[in-house]
Amino acid sequence: MDIDALDAIDVHVHVEADAHGHCSLDPELLDASAGYFKAGENRTPTVEDIAAYYRERNTAAVVFTVDATSATGHPALSSEEIADRAAAHADVLIPFGSVDPHGGAAAVRRIRSLVADHGVRGFKFHPSLQGFEPHDRRHYPLYDAITELGVPVVFHTGQTGIGAGLPGGRGIKLRYSDPMLLDDVAADFAELTIVMAHPSVPWQDAAISIATHKANVFIDLSGWSPTYFPPQLVRAAGRWLSDKVLFGSDYPVLTPDRWRRDFATLDVPDDVRPRILKDNARRLLGI
Repeated sequence: MDIDALDAIDVHVHVEADAHGHCSLDPELLDASAGYFKAGENRTPTVEDIAAYYRERNTAAVVFTVDATSATGHPALSSEEIADRAAAHADVLIPFGSVDPHGGAAAVRRIRSLVADHGVRGFKFHPSLQGFEPHDRRHYPLYDAITELGVPVVFHTGQTGIGAGLPGGRGIKLRYSDPMLLDDVAADFAELTIVMAHPSVPWQDAAISIATHKANVFIDLSGWSPTYFPPQLVRAAGRWLSDKVLFGSDYPVLTPDRWRRDFATLDVPDDVRPRILKDNARRLLGI
C-alpha cells in the first residue's frame, strides 16, 4: 500500500456478503438497518465490491464483519476468508477480524490464528449485537491475546441501527454499548489500543471523557453524517482530541462521499483535517 499516494483512510467499512451470497445479518436485521440509515446503495457489498469502490476514491478502507453467531443464531461471515480475499487488494484494503466473544478458549486461539495465518491488522466487536458486556472479566483473555499481538481493537458504541424499529429491537440491548464499560477495559489493558466507534449517542460526553483520560483510547467518527455530530464532539475533535479522532464512514449504510462532503462544512481547523482523514489512522495502524 502506497499510503502517501492515498487521500484518506476510512477505518470503518463493513463486508456484508461473501462470494457465496451469504449475508452478515438475516434479512429482517438487514432491512431494519437499511431503513434506519435510509441506505440507498449496494447494501451487501463483497470484499471485491469494496476494493473497487475505494480504489476509485483513492482511499484505503479497514474492512471487517461482526461474528455474532451465539447472540443471533445467524452464521457469521468468515473473517479468515475476508482477510485472505483482501490480500489481493492490499493497495486499498486493511483487514480486521472478528470472533464470537462467547467462544472462550477457541476464540482466543482464533484471534492468534487470524493474525499469524491471515494477516489481520486488528479486531472488531459489537457488544450490543454480540450480546456481551465488554468489561466482564470472562472476556479478558480475548483482550490479553489482542494486546500481546499488538493490534488495535474497535468496539461499537452508542445507538445502533441494527434492530432499530423492530419489536424489542429484536432483543438487542443498547446498554452493552455504553462507552463507560470500555473505561474498565482501557484501564486494565493500558497497552491495548481501543477505538470507540461512532458518535456515542446518548453517551457522547462519556466517550469524550474516556478518550481524554486514557492515552490508549481513540474515537472513530463513523455511522453519522458529520452534519449531525453533537457540538461537543466537533469541539473536541478540532481541539484537544485532534490527534485521537479518525475518519470512518460505516459504509455501506453511510458512504464516504457523503461523510466527506458533510465533514467539509464543520468548523474544524484546516491543519486538523488531514489528521482526522488519514494521519491519525496511519499512526494507529502503523502504516
